This record gives sequence, structure tokens and C-alpha cells, in this order.
Amino acid sequence: MPTIFITGASSGIGKATAQRFQSEGWNVVATMRDPSASDLGKGDALLVTRLDVTDSASITAAVAEGIDRFGAIDVLLNNAGYGAYGPLEAFATDRIRRQFETNVIGLLEVTKAVLPRMRERRAGTIVNISSIGGQITFPLGTLYHGTKFAVEGLSEALHYELEPLGIRVRIVEPGMVRTDFGGRSFDFAMGDDLADYAPTAAAMGRLFAQLAANPSPPERVADVIWQAATATGDQLRFRAGPDATDLLDRRKLQDDATFIGGIKALMAP
Repeated sequence: MPTIFITGASSGIGKATAQRFQSEGWNVVATMRDPSASDLGKGDALLVTRLDVTDSASITAAVAEGIDRFGAIDVLLNNAGYGAYGPLEAFATDRIRRQFETNVIGLLEVTKAVLPRMRERRAGTIVNISSIGGQITFPLGTLYHGTKFAVEGLSEALHYELEPLGIRVRIVEPGMVRTDFGGRSFDFAMGDDLADYAPTAAAMGRLFAQLAANPSPPERVADVIWQAATATGDQLRFRAGPDATDLLDRRKLQDDATFIGGIKALMAP
């Protein structure tokens, strides 16, 4: 049976993907910061183990444990991440670093950890979770969008780098998803001395309320991840959700002024 290794599998997209691949008969290595909180169940084809993408030792240990248990990692899903929103001035440097260390550096470290065995076997697929926010931006998302634009760029470059070695790279771009992104996966900052940004924050609230009116269930994203992980062609990007298709098509067809003007219109009182 093939094996998928998933980061951030405790809830949302990661959990739904673990369940989808379990249902397809795959071995699943479901990693998370606190495995005791997992409700994925038990079974010979499931390994739930600790991995914090900001902790290099935990990455090394989890990858080694997965390979020891199942012999190989056929698909890596880099899913762990969160969103930092707010005026740039509101974020201390340590919070800026945490956003990039989680969403970018952690993804790179996990990828580096699985590559030697994939390269040795001349086989494997790496699926990186980006976002519509990796192609377009929303107000006060300087940090989050910076990381997701980075994921898009590094994934595309890795595609060139790894394809000759038999390793595929895929990017999955979800739109709004019904997960806890607005809760524990959301880091909002707004200092009392930054009232100048209050109108923009209010506008962002109006925009998100409209965009999140009909979020996709995480299972829909898991279906797209399944397609990305098992596709044999050379498709690089996979969109997840009708809003992702609509917004990314519009961004591709419109110039900056037109598209940004449309976003600003949605933000209006």
C-alpha cells in the first residue's frame, strides 16, 4: 500500500485528507503538535505522531518513524500553517518570524527530510497547500500572503528541480474553507495606538464576511488533494472550491487596477 505523510492533521484539511486516504486503503502518517488530541482512530495502516514544523528534531523523528513503520513515503502533504493578519506595524519581529517559520521554513524543512528517500527511489509526490492568497491579496494580510506567495514560487521552482528525478510537485489552492482558520489558526494583531488602520480593518471584516458566505467543506479540499496526489500528468496547480476558480480566473484575466478595484468595491460600507 502507498503511504502519505501529512503535516497539520489534527483538524480541518489535514484531518479530512487523512480520512480520505484511509478510505482509499493508503497507509497514513498523520502528524500534529499534540497527537493526544487526535480522534483519527487506530489501525495498522495509521500512524499518528508528533511533528511541529518549527522544531527540526521533531521533523527528523517523525519522518524516520513513518519510514520505519511503512517502508517509504510516497506522498508528502505540506498542510500545516496559520494566518497572521493585521497592520505590519502591529507585529513584533518574533511574530513575523513565527509566520514565516511555520508556513515557509517548516514546509521546506519537512520537504528536505523526505527528499533523500524519494530521490533514491526516483519516485514520490509533494503536495503543498497554498491558497487563493498565494495568487491574490486581501487587506492586512502582508505576512500571510507573503508566505503563500512564497509557497507558490518555491513549489514552481521545485517542480523544475525534482521532475527529472521522478518526483512530482503539486500546489493546491483552496478558497474559503469551513475550518478553524478564524480561530486557533488565525493570528490577528491590532494595537490600541494604531487607530489609523481601523477603517481598513472594518473593511476587511466586510470583505471576509462576503467571501466566507459559502465556504467549501474540508472534504472538498481533500478530494482535490487526492486528485493532485494521484494525477499522472504534469499539472502543477489544482484549485479547490468554486470561489477559488472564480477569483483566480478573474485575477488572471484582469489587470491590477481592475482586479484591485473590484476587491475595494467589496470592502465598501
